[in-house]
Amino acid sequence: MIETPSLVDQYCHGVLRTELGLGTFEAHLARGEGLPAPGTTFFDTQTGFAVRRWCPPLLGLEPHCPPAHYLARRRELGVLEVGRKLLRGTGITTYLVDTGLPGDLTGPGEMASTGAADAHEIVRLELLAEQVADTSGTVESFLANLAESVHGAAAHAVAFTSVAGARHGLALAPQPPGPGEVRGAAGRWLADRRVGGVLNDPVLLRHLLWIAVASGRPLQLHVGLGEPGLRIDRTDPALFTDFARATAGLGTDLVLLHGYPYHRHAAHLAGVFPHVYADLGAALVRTGARAAAVLSEILELAPFGKLLFSSGAHALPELHVVAAHLFREALARVLGAWVAEGAWSQPDAQRVAGLIAAGNAKRVYGVR
Repeated sequence: MIETPSLVDQYCHGVLRTELGLGTFEAHLARGEGLPAPGTTFFDTQTGFAVRRWCPPLLGLEPHCPPAHYLARRRELGVLEVGRKLLRGTGITTYLVDTGLPGDLTGPGEMASTGAADAHEIVRLELLAEQVADTSGTVESFLANLAESVHGAAAHAVAFTSVAGARHGLALAPQPPGPGEVRGAAGRWLADRRVGGVLNDPVLLRHLLWIAVASGRPLQLHVGLGEPGLRIDRTDPALFTDFARATAGLGTDLVLLHGYPYHRHAAHLAGVFPHVYADLGAALVRTGARAAAVLSEILELAPFGKLLFSSGAHALPELHVVAAHLFREALARVLGAWVAEGAWSQPDAQRVAGLIAAGNAKRVYGVR
């Protein structure tokens, strides 16, 4: 028996405060660009099946109940009670919350109270830069305010996160851009954008990453699958190898989020560079009943002190539940088999499980 009594969710988002209809709920299960194929449903995915397995019992229903029954029960209880029952059924004791997505999502404080847990903020670098740009009149003020804002955020956030891969791709030049290059890029971007425009200039993205590295806070980098429509060939973590090498020895840890389907590449980088860590979040949630097979592949390559549990959940508290249960089940199945075969001892398996579930995140982020 491999036990993980508590989990640190090292990357997630808040949950929606509003009631959801069938279509909206399904959209958050798949996060595709449109509707399911005619006559089909997004519940017919690995994630959808996992929701039907693990979430109904927390709301007083049988496992695998029909989606319509589950959503009716959800509406009957109300969004606040559903959030409380589901989040408190995860065994997650600490949430690290990326507050950089739009929508009516709960913040760290609400996640803490709803889930009876601790919660801390992760600051999304690109959103921070866009907010600074909206209130800065000149290139000089933008760059000065940007540096000041990152420094100020480092005082309260446990980490920074970047979606540079989604905005441009991870094949960025690894070295910091020069001052003249940064001023020129800032001038062009500010002149062309409207208020609320997204940051996608490669020079400014590099500049932002290096400001974050200088802060000393852990820097999370989104790799692999992500936003709908993303060109995933541009988010292979192998493309970030030179940046990992350039930041080695500077005192800032890099955490490769999500990873899948490049989870082996992320695990490899975590094995090569002392300051690089790999996340287990979306890789397990997306693969559902196959989660143990994917976890085995990650454990082939990464040192066990370099792997971190997360849910990567967004909008639906069900995704926090699914992530926690799939992680525990996959870890118990994989490590338990190795113990049964005599390859590992039970105490070693339990120690490694504790590291991946919570211990590594506590060390990297300095949380309880």
